[in-house]
Formats: sequence, structure tokens, C-alpha cells
Amino acid sequence: MPHSSAFVSNRSTYDLAGQNCAETTKAYHKKGVVYLVGAGSGDPELLTLKALRVMQRADVVLYDSLVSEDILDMCALTAEKIFVGKRRANHALPQEGINELLVKHALANKTVVRLKGGDPFIFGRGGEELQEVVRHGIYFESIPGITAASAAASRAGIPLTHRDHAQSVQFLTACKKLGEPNTDYSELLDSTQTVVFYMGLHRLDEMTKGLMAAGRDSETPFAIISHASLPTQQVLIGTLKDIAEQQASANLPTPALLIMGDVVTLHAEFAEFNLGTLVAPTIEASCI
Repeated sequence: MPHSSAFVSNRSTYDLAGQNCAETTKAYHKKGVVYLVGAGSGDPELLTLKALRVMQRADVVLYDSLVSEDILDMCALTAEKIFVGKRRANHALPQEGINELLVKHALANKTVVRLKGGDPFIFGRGGEELQEVVRHGIYFESIPGITAASAAASRAGIPLTHRDHAQSVQFLTACKKLGEPNTDYSELLDSTQTVVFYMGLHRLDEMTKGLMAAGRDSETPFAIISHASLPTQQVLIGTLKDIAEQQASANLPTPALLIMGDVVTLHAEFAEFNLGTLVAPTIEASCI
């Protein structure tokens, strides 16, 4: 982003106050500061200006697997960059190890940026990491990012709420702690609610069968959005009864987001004029 420096030079009063507060904290307490930063969905242009400013003055950056190379390249050139990414059944470092690194570098009086895909407080374990930071008396600031649900739905032309289709939206994760009870699908039968599943592609067949067994209409519109907001984004449209079969044929890659509800029908209505879908392919169920 060649124009980013122009934005960084025009710092707001709020940003300068925050920077001064951080520097004062480091000077008096002899401890660094941890910035918990949401990197958004992967498109560098969806990164917030505040996130960019903090990234460019980091001493250490701990980043996840969902943080794109383009975004990582926007961090301070002198920053030490440490990969701590986690994917299902493949963790570069356990959560406890990540917590220890945050504390270690902050106690060394460094400015630490914890760079997480999406928003740190939406299925990002941001709260768990801050609990450890605060336990050691370390100051922090949390900077929100655009969560995958917002980015995916926006680019695909699927409004998560709409007065004629959905009065509420629910976010769920398919990744649970060991021993946690399975999803109660009987709680997801409201046709006026949009349901968004994070990290659910590996459980798609199980979830769709469970929803129908619980009484959800098999014709409920359903979408899979892969690589949300990136040039490689793909959208698969179907219904609750056929989306698992369609995905078996289409084989959209992870990371992917699942959206269920009547709002999915608006994707086709908007598609002809939606620049987001003109550059990202849509796969209709009937085309497979």
C-alpha cells in the first residue's frame, strides 16, 4: 500500500494520546505494552488505520496463520515476527505457549503486537490471552478487526440482517473444547434468524443432518464462502438438504464460513451488480 504512510503521518488526537499513554506506561512501569490487534479477513484494505499505526511501531509481532503476507509486510521492518498459528489439529504452539511469549516480551519492555485474523474477541481467544497479560500486571489495548462473518457476507452480497428476511443473527463456532456438549440444533429453528457457522466446513454433513433432524426446513437457503474477501474467494449456494453434497463435489477450501437463512437468497438478486462477486466466482448448486 504505497499511500499508507500518508495516513500514518496524519495521526489523530486519540492515536497520539494512546501512544503517549503507552510510552509513559513503559517508562514508569518498566514493562512493555501488548496490543491485541484484529487483522481482519485478509484483505489489507480492510485493515483499520489504528491497527496499521500500531503494527508500524511494534518491536515484536506474534501472528496467526490467517494473517496474510500482505498484512504482515505492513508491520515495522525492524519488528521480530513470530509465527504462532493454529489450524485444526495443527498448532505451531499451544495456547499456553502463546500466552507465555506475550508475557515474556512485554516484561522485557517491548511493544508487543498480537496480530490475529478477524476480530480478536470473536472466536479468537483474545479474552484468554488478555487474562494472562493482566495477571502479570501488563497494560494492553485491544483494536478490533473486521470479523469473517461481516467480510464474507458483505463481499458475497448477503446481508446478515434484513427487515424482510432476518431480524437477528447468531454466530456459532464448530470448534469446541474437548468434552463440551454438541450443538443443540433445536435452538436454531427460527426462520427469521440468520445463523453463521465459523470453522464448520469439516462438520458440514453432520450439522446439516442434525438441523434437519431437529426440524429445520430442508429448503432453507445455505451458503459456503471460502477465502472471504480475498481474490481467491468462492461462494457456493445451495439449500440445507443439498449443500453438503454440493460441497463434496465443489471441494471449496478452508478457511470457509457457513451462512444459513433466507438472506442467502439475496445473493442472486445482487450478483449482477455486485463488484465483489464479479471478481469472485459463485457456484450454484444446479451447476455442479
